[in-house]
Amino acid sequence: MINFNIPPFIGKELEYIKEAIEINKKLCGDGPFTKKCNNWFEENFQTPKALMTTSCTHSLELAAILANIQPGDEIIAPSYTFVSTVNAFVLRGAKIVFVDIRPDTMNIDESLIEDAITERTRAIVPVHYAGVSCEMNKIMEIAKKHSLYVIEDAAQGVMSTYKGTSLGTIGDFGCFSFHETKNYSMGEGGALLIRNKEFIERAEVIREKGTNRSKFLRGQVDKYSWVDIGSSYLPSELNVAYLFAQLEKANMINNNRINSWNLYYNGFKTLQESGILELPYIPGDCEHNAHMFYIKCKNLEERTELTKYLKEEGIIASFHYVPLHTSEAGLKYSRFFGPDNFTTVESERLLRLPLYYNMEKSEVFFVINKVNEYFRRIK
Repeated sequence: MINFNIPPFIGKELEYIKEAIEINKKLCGDGPFTKKCNNWFEENFQTPKALMTTSCTHSLELAAILANIQPGDEIIAPSYTFVSTVNAFVLRGAKIVFVDIRPDTMNIDESLIEDAITERTRAIVPVHYAGVSCEMNKIMEIAKKHSLYVIEDAAQGVMSTYKGTSLGTIGDFGCFSFHETKNYSMGEGGALLIRNKEFIERAEVIREKGTNRSKFLRGQVDKYSWVDIGSSYLPSELNVAYLFAQLEKANMINNNRINSWNLYYNGFKTLQESGILELPYIPGDCEHNAHMFYIKCKNLEERTELTKYLKEEGIIASFHYVPLHTSEAGLKYSRFFGPDNFTTVESERLLRLPLYYNMEKSEVFFVINKVNEYFRRIK
């Protein structure tokens, strides 16, 4: 059986967890390993502030509070995304305005954003699907023109870049995920990246249940108290210790995944050239992180049959999001601006193949051979 995903494990994770327990004697949030991870992102991605969180979901919620999203505000986002992308803003009383995606990258179509803006619009939330950047220059230009926040959902984008700049550092806020399905994992976890320094102090307060405890720990106040709204967004040191072992080997993990991704791409070139399926498109300005490898079948029926065939051959493949605007909650909390030319039809074609750190080459080739075999059989 070839699993769809196996969480990354380098080898030092247990050593660092033991260190947190036996040496640091610190298990709750904001201990030595949390600080090491915060610093790693700040130094490697050149961002003023990074704060580890319990999930990307909570990073998005933190960003929504910092952006002062209020009931009746509108947020522009793609419908082809995970529910957390928009839930963070619905929780603040906002209405989600979905616009269509580009069929080449599956990202929000930047050319449709400006027409969807109203006097109630407060933020644009681009989602970097598969670790491939949205057209951020255009999005930032639109945001500046209309005085909007840009909150990057870079859950899949750790180590990816746009024109040499790390994803998550371009907008006002960037949100990462370290769920077990991501390139770097702590089981459940995330991070919030903050570009504008004026938000840092309040972010620390909100993240610490609305208290100024961070100032107290730095000796800036003699006691800490409740000063703002907030919640408990701090991850356990045990989780962050697990993650830090992987961050130390981030390039090794990244290169390993890219090697598997390239094997897939080269293995399916003939099928693409023959018009049988479509492969991922990486724009020239983007450097991706091989978060996933997907193929696009002709239609939903073909995808369903291929998925079934691969499962029979011991390969677990998976489709991704059902567009949010078609869901029960989507009908209640959102509206779709303009025609849905690509969001639904492209989502029904896409099939994700197994890809994870240290996937054996023989496993990649086995998947390639079985996909090719399937299409030879149905000719």
